[in-house]
Amino acid sequence: MPLRLIFMGTPDFSVPTLLELVAHGHEIVAVYTRAPKPGGRRGLQMQPTPVEEAARKLGVPVLTPKTLKTPEALAEFSAFEADAAVVVAYGMILPQAILDAPKLGCYNLHASLLPRWRGAAPINRAIMAGDAESGVMVMKMDVGLDTGDVAMAERLAITDNMTALDLHDRLSRLGADLMVRAMAALDRGGLQLKKQSEDGVTYAAKIDKAEARIDWSKPARAVLRHIHGLSPFPGAWAELSGVSENARVKILRCELAKGSGEPGAVLDDHLTIACGKDAIRILELQREGKGRMQAADFLRGVPLKPPARLA
Repeated sequence: MPLRLIFMGTPDFSVPTLLELVAHGHEIVAVYTRAPKPGGRRGLQMQPTPVEEAARKLGVPVLTPKTLKTPEALAEFSAFEADAAVVVAYGMILPQAILDAPKLGCYNLHASLLPRWRGAAPINRAIMAGDAESGVMVMKMDVGLDTGDVAMAERLAITDNMTALDLHDRLSRLGADLMVRAMAALDRGGLQLKKQSEDGVTYAAKIDKAEARIDWSKPARAVLRHIHGLSPFPGAWAELSGVSENARVKILRCELAKGSGEPGAVLDDHLTIACGKDAIRILELQREGKGRMQAADFLRGVPLKPPARLA
């Protein structure tokens, strides 16, 4: 039998899971998401979250409470009489009373191989740290920060050409399938839980824009992973010098390259940049106030070559 589910999520990452649960026959009795925020070209229009937009198209009731800690919020949540809640990047803490309300519990889809990278930015941190793999896990939630018992997991290799957006999209699709399988097992009474290990715990702190400046003194692979881990947002950046005027550029995609020189030095007319060890070649970038562009298009407007440098 299909489950009665409350779905709780906010960004694009959450949407495939919502759609897959519906496609597999589960009854979504309510969707909880964050309240709309000002957006649009002038920041004057209230923009609903991607999850709200998807839920409206499905005809599912949408709730955007500012808190879940009041008796009123608990009563409203409990009134749906859900079998379980599915939580995917909701962005709000669930108090114990909410966790206890569904008779089968609340289940979170987390984009890391727990206990590594608990917290807010697991995709970015895994790439930036040079991890060889990432993945998604379904866990039964408790009041800790991603400390609940794990039910199911899927792994995915991280390659040097993956940006945070690339990994985000692949894990989003992988996670949707995993959660559907987890809910099917829960419905059958066969979902097995395993406590997380206390070894290897790391925390994926929220990305601070102050981290985004590129340190060219690091080895090329570390520079590449830093760039890709912050692409496309907030975007790793450097200052151009040696051209008509200094300008900040975000570097969105690159590859390892041969070459050596003073860190940050432009080594040729193909945007090969020296690092502390070896070099990278920039493939895609974005100047302030401009759209993202391929390196060849950028070079037609800004013929960057030695002795220019990035700082």
